[in-house]
Amino acid sequence: MPTEPQSQPLVSIIVPVYNAADHIARCIESIRRQTYRNLEIILLNDGSKDVSYAVCQSYAGIDRRIVVIDKNNSGVSATRNLGMQEAHGKYFQFVDADDFIQPYATELLVQKAEASHADMVIAHYNRIEPPVSLPKTMRDTVVERVLDPILDPQHRVQTFGFLMEGPLNKDAFACGLMQEPASFYYGVMWNKLYRADIVREHPDVRCNEELDYSEDLYFNLSFIRYAQQFYALSTPIYNYVQNPDSAVHHLNPFDVLTTRFELTTYYKDLFKHIGLYEENKYRLNKFFFGVAES
Repeated sequence: MPTEPQSQPLVSIIVPVYNAADHIARCIESIRRQTYRNLEIILLNDGSKDVSYAVCQSYAGIDRRIVVIDKNNSGVSATRNLGMQEAHGKYFQFVDADDFIQPYATELLVQKAEASHADMVIAHYNRIEPPVSLPKTMRDTVVERVLDPILDPQHRVQTFGFLMEGPLNKDAFACGLMQEPASFYYGVMWNKLYRADIVREHPDVRCNEELDYSEDLYFNLSFIRYAQQFYALSTPIYNYVQNPDSAVHHLNPFDVLTTRFELTTYYKDLFKHIGLYEENKYRLNKFFFGVAES
C-alpha cells in the first residue's frame, strides 16, 4: 500500500534528459507510479534535438509534482548539478532517462534512510540486456514493451550488488568499496539515495563537469568524505538498460586512462582522509588498470 505523503520527507528525483524521446515516457511513468508519493520530479532537458522536451512538458501538465527545466546542452554533470541546485528535497535520487525504477524503489530507500539515519543508501540493481541478435530498431521496440523485464524471456536480466543488507559506518563502507573499486555498484549515482544537506553544506560535493567518464564516481567519492552512516539494501530497485549505442561504449582509450589516473588521486585523498590509505593503497591498482564492471 502507498504510504501517506503527509508523513513523508520530500524526495527530489533528478532526471537529466538528452535525446531520449524513445525512452523518456517509460522512465517518467516508473517514477510517477512510485508507492512513495511525496516526490519532486525534476526533468532537465539538456538541449535535446528530438521531442524529449515536449514529452516532459506533457507530463508536467498532468502531474503537479513534475518540474521541467529547459537548458542549453552542457552535459550530464552540469545538468545534474543544476538539478541539485534547484531541488528542495531532504533526499536526492537520480534516474537516467533511458532506465526505469521499480515501483517500490523510493519507498524502500527512504524507509532504510530514516530508520538507520543513513546519509547514503546503496541498493542492488538489475542490468537489462536487449537481445543482441536483433536489429537496433527491433531492440528498441522490444525494450519499450517491457515494464517488468524479469518476466520477459527475450531479455537477459542480471542482478548486481556486493554488500549484505544492513547499516554500515564509514570504515566498513570504505572497505567494501575498496574490494570492488571499478564496479558500477559503487560508482554510479542511480542506485543510491543521498541526504541532500551534505550536498548543500559542502560546495565540493558536485559532479565534475570536466570529466566525460566516471563523473558519477567523482561525486560519490566527494560525498563519502562527509557522510558518516550508510545502509546497504539488497533488494534491486533500479533497472539499468544496457545500450550498446551509448557514448560510454565508444570512449577514447587515452581519455579513459587519463580519467582513471585522476580518479585514482581522488581515491587516494579520500582514503588518506579517513585513515585507511596504507592498508588499501595496493588495491588502487585494481581501479587504475581495471575496467568498469556493471
